[in-house]
Amino acid sequence: MKWLPLLILIFVGAAQAGEVSFKYNGMTLRTNLEKTDNWPKGPVVLMTHGTLGHNRMEIISTLQELFRENGVSSLAINLSLGLNNRNSTMYDCAVPHTHKHTDAIREIAAWVEWLKFEDVKNIVLLGHSRGGNQTAWYVAADIDPIISKVILVAPQVWSADHAAKDYEKRYGKPLQPVLDKALSLVKAGKGKQFLKHTDFIYCKDTTVTAEAFVNYYQPDKRMDTPHLLAKIKRPVLLFVGTKDKVVKGLLKKLEKLPVSGNLTVEVMEGADHFFRDLYAEDLVDRAVEFIRK
Repeated sequence: MKWLPLLILIFVGAAQAGEVSFKYNGMTLRTNLEKTDNWPKGPVVLMTHGTLGHNRMEIISTLQELFRENGVSSLAINLSLGLNNRNSTMYDCAVPHTHKHTDAIREIAAWVEWLKFEDVKNIVLLGHSRGGNQTAWYVAADIDPIISKVILVAPQVWSADHAAKDYEKRYGKPLQPVLDKALSLVKAGKGKQFLKHTDFIYCKDTTVTAEAFVNYYQPDKRMDTPHLLAKIKRPVLLFVGTKDKVVKGLLKKLEKLPVSGNLTVEVMEGADHFFRDLYAEDLVDRAVEFIRK
């Protein structure tokens, strides 16, 4: 496994439904497990939330409940975001940021190993928003045979130009000088040095390590989910909401991709970024059909 060479995992005992945790590289990771009659044979849906979010936010908890009602087990992971035993709450901007976008990829890999330890035989990956990109990045780079399918819900799109414009619009200052400062520290071997009073992701005037800032903002085509799709060797079901004001331009990017038998795009007219209410039910109905096909 490309994402696991440095992992130290400690699994203890058989998992019960509800909150589950285990030790990962000296940290405690947490998740919420919903079991149905298909446990552990599967398929089990491994779910990853979006930016600075958590595994009990509305869209994730709703999808878990709907999957359970449809007889599908699921595991909603709570990304550590660099914090030991992180609670299921939004990341507090007052807490210094040491986490990286790519940390999530390793944590997804760790939870795949946990499910294998629990004797799960079939895993379907699901990611929402930034978690959709992290899920795609993981599965495009290293496909474990246990993973049968991938579901991406309003996955992140990215371009260097848009990132720079969005940063300046949000914070009233250019991105590049801050990125240049962070890059110079990383190149000098000082990546763990904190940048204080720095605007970062959704957090104004916060504290962030230079290496974390670089990891989120340095140009990398893999931050753009459509760029990764051709590399995924499993069937992919991708949901787009026409009223999504968070991930903009996703459908246009998808329309420019070559036709692929591995990719199915579901456009949900009127759905926003979080697929609330009946949109969530429609989403799960289609996802269950896809999973069981």
